[in-house]
Amino acid sequence: MWPDQTQWRLSNVGVALLVISLAAGGGAMAVTDSRAPLAAGGLVGLYFLFSIRVADQWEKVAVLRFGRFRGLRGPGLFHMVPIVDKLSRYVDQRVRVSNVSAESTLTRDTVPVNVDAIVFWMVWDAEKSILEVQDFTQAITMSAQTALRESIGRHELHQMVAEREMLGQELQRILDEKTTAWGITVQSVEIRDVQIPLALQDAMSREAQAERERRARIILGTAETEIAEKFGQAALTYQNNPVAMHLRAMNMLYEAIKEKGAMVIVPSSAVETMGLGGMLGTASMGGMKTQ
Repeated sequence: MWPDQTQWRLSNVGVALLVISLAAGGGAMAVTDSRAPLAAGGLVGLYFLFSIRVADQWEKVAVLRFGRFRGLRGPGLFHMVPIVDKLSRYVDQRVRVSNVSAESTLTRDTVPVNVDAIVFWMVWDAEKSILEVQDFTQAITMSAQTALRESIGRHELHQMVAEREMLGQELQRILDEKTTAWGITVQSVEIRDVQIPLALQDAMSREAQAERERRARIILGTAETEIAEKFGQAALTYQNNPVAMHLRAMNMLYEAIKEKGAMVIVPSSAVETMGLGGMLGTASMGGMKTQ
């Protein structure tokens, strides 16, 4: 027997013809006062019930006559000879989704991971899918699970976490090469989740934090180096230009004493060298006027 055998999948059209035949036979029996029309109507109705089948728009079904393939039927209404003909399973040609998981599989760097993936596939040749493989749904699932485990073993953990799309494309290529002979194409494979042990997650978190701290220290050291270089350039400028040095000192001193209540102690040598006496007096007078 075929897997998921749908030999007894009756159609609404066949049921309606059975009812009509029985009704016609009953009417004829009432007119002729004989049970023969009712029996004939019942036999004709049973024939229609088992011979008239319907396949949906997305379905195909194979007809076998005495065990030999006679052709595909569907979509729509079709006829078969009861007892002589046998139907295979109805093949759904829409895009299907299969969940695949690999638990406790070792990566290339010997890290146990649990990986969940989704496989999108469809039957493009119903005849091959019926005649070449017994149960293509189970075959797709098992092949995808095996390919997923093999792919995990060929990649390291950081590749699986950072390059999920690449891993999915590799699985899609491997599966499509195997299923093309069955009349099935694998459209895409998406890696949904990659789970690693909690202890390893903590270690990776600490490693990432240490890496961020290292980068922060490097940035801080680079900033200090740049500041030192700028100070060195400024020192050379002030060394060759004393006036600029005095003006800068006066500006800094002015910024310090212009606020109320500020007290600045300046060496007398600096006052005499930069001529700050007049400026300090002016600033003091200005402060008294504002008060």
